[in-house]
Amino acid sequence: MRWFVNLSYRGEAFHGWQRQPGAESVQSRLEEAFGTILRQPVAITGAGRTDAGVNARQMIAHLDLPDAAVPDSRMARAVNSICGPDIVVHGFAPVAPDAHARFDATERSYRYFVHTERSPFTGPLSWHTRRPLDFEAMNRAAALLIGRRDFTSFSKLHTDVKTNICDLRRAAWHHIDGEDADRWYFEIAADRFLRNMVRAVVGTLVDVGRGKLAPEDVLDILGRKDRCAAGTSMPGEPLFLWTVEYPYPLVWQ
Repeated sequence: MRWFVNLSYRGEAFHGWQRQPGAESVQSRLEEAFGTILRQPVAITGAGRTDAGVNARQMIAHLDLPDAAVPDSRMARAVNSICGPDIVVHGFAPVAPDAHARFDATERSYRYFVHTERSPFTGPLSWHTRRPLDFEAMNRAAALLIGRRDFTSFSKLHTDVKTNICDLRRAAWHHIDGEDADRWYFEIAADRFLRNMVRAVVGTLVDVGRGKLAPEDVLDILGRKDRCAAGTSMPGEPLFLWTVEYPYPLVWQ
């Protein structure tokens, strides 16, 4: 029977979500944990492939389990114990046999955290800028990215995707009130994302915030379809996969 798994992880200790030879990944750690509990190989497919260091407030994955193995809170606790503190399984939802955590997802959102004042409490999960940023200009630039567009300029080179077109639905900077430091987050949502896309978008918007680019320059960058035209790729640790949406309800248990 097929199940969706709702989980979170801190990415600092991993070389990304995807299983890869000779490197620790979230996917391989989970597969080892489930395999140990069920005493048989278990393959897990995630809703996306986060890069090294990137976190997930919510990642959805699917796996097939024997009919006798009904996942519940006890299985979640066992998996969490084996995986260690950087991965937490929150629950399971039964789905159709052909449901797919990656291909069925209709929207994913990410958040990138930034603080403009030094703080002992933010750590690597927020990027500290030592220079002021014009968030109003950055929001004007972000709004110009919204729509169904070719994001080649914001994609890592030599990827195996068939198209670089994404339907970008939301992109805006938000101030976090009531914090110990001046903190912001950038929220971006789309039907799909390219490798390194969010970090490249944030790097380009930071260039706008520093006055290196005008907000309207992002349209030229999009049109050039050249990764060298966009800004630098930002550090991965302040980036979170925030939500994953599906066209059908999921009943977690």
